[in-house]
Amino acid sequence: MIKLIDLRCGKDSGIFESLASRSQLEHKDVLDRVEEIVGNVRRNGDKAVLEYTAMFDKARLTSDKLRVTEEEIKEAYTKVDPKLVEVIKKSRDNIRDFHEKQKEKSWFSTDTEGVIVGQLSRPLEVVGVYVPGGTAAYPSSVLMCTMPAKVAGVSKVVITTPPGKDEKINPAILVAANEAGVDEIYKVGGAQAIAALAFGTETIPKADKIVGPGNIYVAMAKRTVYGYCDIDMIAGPSEIMVVADETANPVFVAADLLSQAEHDALASSILVTTSENVAKEVQRELEVQLEALERKAMARKSIDDYGAIIIVENLKDAVAVVNRIAPEHLELCIEDPFSALGSIKNAGAIFLGNYSTESLGDYFAGPNHVLPTSSTARFFSPLNLSDFMKKSSIISYSRDALSKVKDDVILFAESEGLGAHANAIRVRFQDNQGK
Repeated sequence: MIKLIDLRCGKDSGIFESLASRSQLEHKDVLDRVEEIVGNVRRNGDKAVLEYTAMFDKARLTSDKLRVTEEEIKEAYTKVDPKLVEVIKKSRDNIRDFHEKQKEKSWFSTDTEGVIVGQLSRPLEVVGVYVPGGTAAYPSSVLMCTMPAKVAGVSKVVITTPPGKDEKINPAILVAANEAGVDEIYKVGGAQAIAALAFGTETIPKADKIVGPGNIYVAMAKRTVYGYCDIDMIAGPSEIMVVADETANPVFVAADLLSQAEHDALASSILVTTSENVAKEVQRELEVQLEALERKAMARKSIDDYGAIIIVENLKDAVAVVNRIAPEHLELCIEDPFSALGSIKNAGAIFLGNYSTESLGDYFAGPNHVLPTSSTARFFSPLNLSDFMKKSSIISYSRDALSKVKDDVILFAESEGLGAHANAIRVRFQDNQGK
């Protein structure tokens, strides 16, 4: 049963330390294996990728079979419910429309002295999207990771996803990728896929950035290749926090807590409430709803190990808990959720009101569901358009403009002992140089 913690007595029962421990587990054995895989793929390209695909996915492919064909994509449409295809299209459009609003323009600033400064914003050339396969096949993540890249104007969006033993890809993934306008799809998963995207192989193109969810091997591989290319983030287990007052519906709250608990045994579901009655009702309702879940065992372990119902004195104390934990998903199931919004400093996505369930964010509303976890919402943002852009600074000075500031720059450079920097300014004004 989920833990009930009363913070009104001033003790937190170690709940904050317990939650933090989810992201502090040592994975030395995993990291060693990942580094071996990454190094092998970097040296041997397709050969290593194919060997690992046979070893881990039991799919015996050749280089010419790694890329998904147009025929395979067409076949996928025959295996996906047409109603789901329509939902995928609606979700795609919502995600596209939301991210269109994030577009940034290049800009320039000039003055009468001959100074021009500015910023040039351009999309990345190649982005790699990792998509889990098998039982963890999420077409929603395909849309969330690829649509912002497409809106940004990325030249080539490439997906890697593990094949089944039959050498095929989950058809819903192929449909979502096609609807999102993905350029190339490759049948490779795990750390070997991340390495292939980071360094390129004879078949798979080298990516400027790799995004997308995955298991611990994928996460450690992204960490290993960071610097050779960019990555979105090292995502931890999923989490949700619900803030509720006496107006909240315990049935809704319990359902939303379980929506994250079914993801992973390490997922965290926390209710923070000002109502002791709501706390007890949610505790009871969780037991009722758990019995009906297909992923009951997974959700049960998550709720027992990393779930909690925290009772606080007032809404101010509830907000303090939110900002301390910095949850991935935050629901404000209170009488006036907009009144508390300004006090929330740390949260990945914020859902306002009893009918703004977290499931909307995962699938349909439009804002990205790739969110910072494990308290990293203190300094990370959701995946967004700027993640697929690069910026260049623009600087242009005329001779007259440089003349007015040359002594300042020379003084600054010489104060740091960098005489060549100072000289690069000085020579432009010696013996009438540049006239």
